[in-house]
Amino acid sequence: MRFTIQWKLMASYLFLVLFIGGVFFAYLSHTLNHHLTAEIRQNLATEARLTQMIARRDIGQMRADAPAVAAAISREARARVTIILASGKVAGDSEIAPDQLKGLENHLNRPEVQQALKSGSGESIRYSATIKTPMLYVAVPLKTAGGEEGVVRLALPLTALEQAKGSIRTLLAASLAVSLLVALVLSYILSRVTSRSLRTITILAKQIGRGDFSRRIPVPTRDEVGELARVMNDMAARIEQQMERTSAERNRLDTILRGMGEGLMVSDANGLITMVNPAFLDLFSLKESVEGRHIIEIARHPALNDAFKAIVASRDERIEKMTLVLGEEKHVLTHWVPLVDSGELQGVVAVFHDITDLTKLENIRQDFVANVSHELRTPVTVIKGYAEALIDGTLESDPERARRFIEIILNHSERLAALIGDLLTLSQLEAGNLSLEKTTVRPDQVARHALELLEPKAARKGIVIDCGGLAGAPPVLADPGRLEQVLVNLLDNAIKYTPAGGSISFTVAGEERMARIGVKDTGVGIPPKDLPRIFERFYRVDTARSRDEGGTGLGLSIVKHIIQLHGGTVGVESEPGKGSEFWFTLKKA
Repeated sequence: MRFTIQWKLMASYLFLVLFIGGVFFAYLSHTLNHHLTAEIRQNLATEARLTQMIARRDIGQMRADAPAVAAAISREARARVTIILASGKVAGDSEIAPDQLKGLENHLNRPEVQQALKSGSGESIRYSATIKTPMLYVAVPLKTAGGEEGVVRLALPLTALEQAKGSIRTLLAASLAVSLLVALVLSYILSRVTSRSLRTITILAKQIGRGDFSRRIPVPTRDEVGELARVMNDMAARIEQQMERTSAERNRLDTILRGMGEGLMVSDANGLITMVNPAFLDLFSLKESVEGRHIIEIARHPALNDAFKAIVASRDERIEKMTLVLGEEKHVLTHWVPLVDSGELQGVVAVFHDITDLTKLENIRQDFVANVSHELRTPVTVIKGYAEALIDGTLESDPERARRFIEIILNHSERLAALIGDLLTLSQLEAGNLSLEKTTVRPDQVARHALELLEPKAARKGIVIDCGGLAGAPPVLADPGRLEQVLVNLLDNAIKYTPAGGSISFTVAGEERMARIGVKDTGVGIPPKDLPRIFERFYRVDTARSRDEGGTGLGLSIVKHIIQLHGGTVGVESEPGKGSEFWFTLKKA
């Protein structure tokens, strides 16, 4: 059972009143008892002396007059009166009939009688065997007018004293009960008034504890309760400011974590994840919360768990490249940092950089350098070889052969120039430095101009090019020069891979906002495995034949970048032995 401060205060007040009342009750009871007994003794002693005087005057002869005198004085004094001879025999007693006095025992040895005979006054409290009750005895010496000596004794039953004491105790108990009742009411009122501020503080403190730091406790007094209220208000204000700062820092941190392109993971020393950011979930293709799970559960890759174990064992920063198979192969650069506090490892922070694209770009760069080097090496080697032959004397000794060497050098130099030109064009396209001058263009007109440039080459192989398919092509928004470059590359590519006597045609397909233009040939076609890479730089299906035809391996890549720069797409449809169709889309004018 829980007691509130009000009941504790009320109980303390009642206990205090009860304690004080009990002390006063015991003190007053004892004091009044003592005072009452003393008062009765004094009164009885006074009456004993008066009785002594009356008895001295009225008693002529002890044995004859004592019974009557004792009875008369007893009626006036309202006490038992006994007249005792010097020998100890009772001469008269107000409670005993005269004819029964002879049967009483000798009173000479009574304490009060002995004291009266020795000191002139005596008293005692003892049980009376005669009247069967406790009595208070007071005795004084007596000497009658006839010269007889004796003792006159007054006795008062203690039952009256006990009744008086009982009445006093009853009065005191009633007073104490009334005081307790009044104290109960007053203590309830006082405790409620006193605890009201504490109850208010408790209620508002609970609200503050639940996070409502805007609440403030009223300060009604300048005592300790008021000081407590002021301290709690100050504490609430400080906590509110701290919580606002903490919330702002948390929001800032959450924003930073959400905006990070790198995956972030925080775990405890046992490998249980405590926090991750969205980039981490995207990197590992996770759709649900991973907090509270172990690292090995979310990515079952030994290298990841081994790196965590290594950082826990060494407690040193660790940077490591990993290749993770997460649906697809991903290259990740991980940076592990231990969280150490007072020499104890609290957890680990890991940052994951997805370098898959960088790795691919690096591979492409290496392939590009290798391809460029290879493509440049062939014409340079040929030019160098034939030039050395001419220098060695072929020019003077065999003019016809020398002329053929010079023609070969010219052809390879033209190939080298074309390769360098295509590389510069591709570099400008990929860097986005090539500006387009878009205008409304009719595809059939651009196609006829491109055909004029390539018609001699097609005629040498007996290839027929039909432009009739472009008759219904809608006008498009394009740079005329770049569109011509696209068509020249596609036609040149088709001529190279179409056998003698074949044909090339144009196709047009209309879409909602785009026009689809295709160049279709009856060439050798492209194997399905090569179709996804056909637009890559330097990629050739038949390497030997491509070089024999004088191609640079960059034409289709240039086509892709020009069309993408226009906002269109490119594609190819081919079947080995039946020909291919390269197509692209442009926005309608």
